[in-house]
Amino acid sequence: MEILKTIISTLSFLQKAKAAHKSVGFVPTMGALHQGHLALVKRAKSENDIVIVSIFVNPIQFNNKEDLLKYPRTLEKDAAMLVSMGCDAIFAPDEKEMYPKPDNTVYDFGQLANVMEGKFRPGHFNGVAVVVKRLFDIVQPDKAYFGEKDYQQLQIIKSLVTQKNILVTIIPCPIVRETDGLAMSSRNMQLTAEERKEAPFIYQILQQAKAKANQLSPEELKNWVLQQIASNALLTAEYFEIVDTTTLLPITFWKESVHSIGCIAVFLGKVRLIDNIGLK
Repeated sequence: MEILKTIISTLSFLQKAKAAHKSVGFVPTMGALHQGHLALVKRAKSENDIVIVSIFVNPIQFNNKEDLLKYPRTLEKDAAMLVSMGCDAIFAPDEKEMYPKPDNTVYDFGQLANVMEGKFRPGHFNGVAVVVKRLFDIVQPDKAYFGEKDYQQLQIIKSLVTQKNILVTIIPCPIVRETDGLAMSSRNMQLTAEERKEAPFIYQILQQAKAKANQLSPEELKNWVLQQIASNALLTAEYFEIVDTTTLLPITFWKESVHSIGCIAVFLGKVRLIDNIGLK
């Protein structure tokens, strides 16, 4: 496996692969890899000749500078995990390599970017779109793999690909969970021992919400979930929204949407966790 730090070396690596008519699968990450990331790599490996993983903590998608500074950076450990998965290359640029000058591109994702994460993290999705577009331009993959835990991000990236006519197939992959139900996330390692014990409560409530979806209206279900989270002294809900899976527009009546999803963001201590569950 090669660790590539520059765009030129990455282009050279990919040129050889494409000259040999090899398909390229791509998994963009910010590092601090866990089994959720590795599931994406495994899927990519099964569907492509070559798999490249990017590891880059993208500063322009953080609206909280403290969050950016605290984000774990574990390249050596990540590389060892990727070798064991049969990954072919890591693209691990620094900030100057990715942004030799500021990229001030502004995207318009409409309502997709205005709700939930977009509402509470202004500018976040524009930063995601800028870096993903740059990565796609460099890697030019046949397929790119994204986890469904970041469900809104997934819809934004699909919109980006459509808007910019990028020739890549986006492959959504199911959420990977710990044995106690907590959605795997690089942020989980920031939890204290007490917080980690309490964290599965989030998914337990989502599962109960799914079971109650036939008995309650979307508004009643939303209020019930927020009440349950509020009952736990360690948890503070930032939002819980029930939205259409495609438009991400909130729904008032179940019949408004063929498929709906419940998306949640919760603070557990100082750590912000997100999760979601299909409801109907």
